Amino acid sequence: MRKIWLAGGCFWGVEAYFQQLKGVIETKVGYGQGNIENPTYQQVCSGTTGYTEVCEVTYDDEMISLGKVLEHFFRIIDPTTLNRQGPDHGTQYRTGIYYTDEGESDTIFHFVKEMQKNYTEDIVVEIEPVMNFYLAEEYHQKYLDKTIGGYCHVNLRLAKPEEKK
Repeated sequence: MRKIWLAGGCFWGVEAYFQQLKGVIETKVGYGQGNIENPTYQQVCSGTTGYTEVCEVTYDDEMISLGKVLEHFFRIIDPTTLNRQGPDHGTQYRTGIYYTDEGESDTIFHFVKEMQKNYTEDIVVEIEPVMNFYLAEEYHQKYLDKTIGGYCHVNLRLAKPEEKK
């Protein structure tokens, strides 16, 4: 099992998208890359903590590769927009790919370099080792499963049928 932390705007949609994919074992949402311990949603939304909304994705790399995970991530984000995805804006909605295994950084940087060829504007996705990750409050976990008609900027239909569980 491998883990990667993905920031793609509001974490509800990122989580809902990834939890439907074959090879993804578990998802959790939280706050990453910030400068205080145990932040709350209100603190993160203040824009003063340095945190971004992040989805921790645990996956079986024998079923889905890191490259395929990144391909899915780029399907659901606008990688050229800084501090905004969909209608949500602020530093907590910036995009990022965070890792713990230095060996994965080469794969990530190469993937993003290749993706840059598809865009005229610069890709602004942060790529860094995960500095910290704190689970979001329970009501945020699997939010779109629990909330009928819950809002989401991510098009959950972008996963092809053969890619779904």
